[in-house]
Amino acid sequence: MTTLWILLTGMLVAASCSLVGCFLVLRKMAMIGDAISHSVLPGIVIAFLVSGSRDSLPMLLGAAAIGLVTVFLIQLFHQGGVQSDAAIGVVFTALFSVGIVLVSAYTQHIDLDLDCVLYGEIAYVSWNTIEIAGIALGPKAVWGVGIALLLGVLCISLFYKQFKLCAFDPALAAAIGIPVALFHYLLMSLVSITTVASFESVGAILVVGMLVVPPSTAYLLTERLGRMIVYSIALGCVSAVAGYYAASLLDASIAGCMIGVAGALFVLALLFSPSHGVVWRRWRQRRLAEAHRLEAH
Repeated sequence: MTTLWILLTGMLVAASCSLVGCFLVLRKMAMIGDAISHSVLPGIVIAFLVSGSRDSLPMLLGAAAIGLVTVFLIQLFHQGGVQSDAAIGVVFTALFSVGIVLVSAYTQHIDLDLDCVLYGEIAYVSWNTIEIAGIALGPKAVWGVGIALLLGVLCISLFYKQFKLCAFDPALAAAIGIPVALFHYLLMSLVSITTVASFESVGAILVVGMLVVPPSTAYLLTERLGRMIVYSIALGCVSAVAGYYAASLLDASIAGCMIGVAGALFVLALLFSPSHGVVWRRWRQRRLAEAHRLEAH
């Protein structure tokens, strides 16, 4: 049963992260997930200090609130003339530092450290379950990530055309009356919720990797957004399942193997993609050069 919960959690994380990750890749904001996963630390600590408990709900709310603050500050700095990557680096390092100060200053004698609030381990998801009236309903991670995935699917399904146009041509979207800023913050809210719902249970490396690698692989395989989303989710789920069994075989980190498999799939797509693959591109160039040579003779 533990294997089933780990696989289900990994596939849910892959699906939810890959869904919103496609829009991040298209908007050249792939590392926003990494920024959120680190900058939410002060929100987690503040929620703990206010509530006095390590229950998931207060920490989730605190982390989500700081996640939205992170996105707002990054956008504010970018609009002020700071380059996007520099804005992301400044905001998440500053907020992460604030979190470290809060942890060291106010939680020295309490079981709350950087590992337990920031880095989870997917192998332990089956240990932290939800029980109602003595009935076990499954791991909290499955419910949390599942709700985040459902929310993402609903929002993107309802506003698919708006998200698509804002990703490809925000100027045109604004010209025809679409509130670009609103959909930007809606997307960033989905990213924040997905990231926060996932990383406490499964680890930051798995969340950030699934936000970036499967969508980037899918981007190499198709030029249509709908197919890109489907390919991304499928690649993420395959990476989760194959990575788990690779980790069992190698006795290695599960999250690391999952992202390792995703990285291997990305390399294969980079080499052999029909439209963007290095091998196919060079083969076509060689054939074209040979055709020119034959015409010259």
